[in-house]
Amino acid sequence: MKIVINKLNLFSYENKLLLLLFCVFGCVFFDRLSLSFLFPMMSDELNLTNAHLGMLSAILALCWALSGAGLGAISDRFNIRKPMLVICVAMFSVFSGLSGIVSSFALLLVFRALMGIAEGPVLPISQSLMLEASQVKRRGLNMGLVQATAPGLLGAIIAPPLIIMIALDYGWRNAFYITVIPGLILAFLIYKLVKINSNKNLTTDIADSKFEKNEKEIAKTSYKEICKNKNVILCIFISCFFVTWFILIVTFTPTFLVKERGFSEQSMGLIVSAIGFAWVFWGTVIPAISDRLGRKPILIFFSLIAMSCPLFLCYINNPFLLGIIVFLTYTGMGCFTLFMATIPSETVSRTMIASTLGLIMGIGEFIGGFVAPFTAGFIADNYGLASPLLIASVGALLSCILACFLKETAPLVIAKRTQSKSMPITGE
Repeated sequence: MKIVINKLNLFSYENKLLLLLFCVFGCVFFDRLSLSFLFPMMSDELNLTNAHLGMLSAILALCWALSGAGLGAISDRFNIRKPMLVICVAMFSVFSGLSGIVSSFALLLVFRALMGIAEGPVLPISQSLMLEASQVKRRGLNMGLVQATAPGLLGAIIAPPLIIMIALDYGWRNAFYITVIPGLILAFLIYKLVKINSNKNLTTDIADSKFEKNEKEIAKTSYKEICKNKNVILCIFISCFFVTWFILIVTFTPTFLVKERGFSEQSMGLIVSAIGFAWVFWGTVIPAISDRLGRKPILIFFSLIAMSCPLFLCYINNPFLLGIIVFLTYTGMGCFTLFMATIPSETVSRTMIASTLGLIMGIGEFIGGFVAPFTAGFIADNYGLASPLLIASVGALLSCILACFLKETAPLVIAKRTQSKSMPITGE
């Protein structure tokens, strides 16, 4: 047994960091999505409308975008990723809990804004740490587990029944208070376990050595040159459209299914759970497949599938059948890891990863997370709750089109192509 464990190296720094960052980013979405699940209970007491729901989602995304880009760059510039991550995880947990004391929409808006500021740098810093600790053959998988699987499991599967159960038994305010505890524990674990210069302890493999020269060349580029990089620019635009797809679905689907489609709360819970399970499944599978088959073709294919998910939510009447189809078509969160983390991190210097990921996430959150739900909330009040979902479908389609112009970055795929081109052509 000891031999097997040592061979698998289950207790390596890479795996410990993966588990910790998995819980951290999962906690981010546990707190972020709690508002959507508690909104039906809060709306009557606080006199909230669909437009208010859109604004609450939008202000969090706006602050997330600004802090993600700004604080992510600062963490790179001054090499303070670990302390910044500790502070941010602790603070977003506190502000999530303070949402339970509100008595008005204005105060709730303030706390959600502060929560967004604290959450913004968490992903770019986490992914930069994860990239440094990952072997090349596990880059996509590790980053997918952190960015897609974790929020799906903790935010979309565990959060809905747990938060709703607490809210029904003890009130929605106490449900918010509970969200403080896991974040504070994780902040302490980051302080104790994360290594400041983890890249010095990395294990290298053959694929790493093949790309060492390329990474040295990339490191010479300036921040302005990185912003001119084709892959980075394309990932920024894809982020804008795909974040729109994600935010509009998670924000408006629960209310849409109950108030406009006429589903019971139990049926709505079934469908939302299907979204959560799909989030976890595709969030693991898609990045893992991309390690072998390439980032670009996988992003194109699964973006096209994701386009159909909002349409099925609008038109299928059987809740059980809808749950199955939603599971099969909610593939976007696996795509998120590719355009928001893996592709850009394989495009730029490792010293610029947090800055680049923060820029891509920040602009995407501003357009897709702030402008889109803010506008969609007013559109929903005037044209019905189906309209945000139709907008989401268009967002995934545009992402698919843009992905066609990306340059492949998967190390193993590039290595195979290079090896194939270098093979001598023989003939009789």
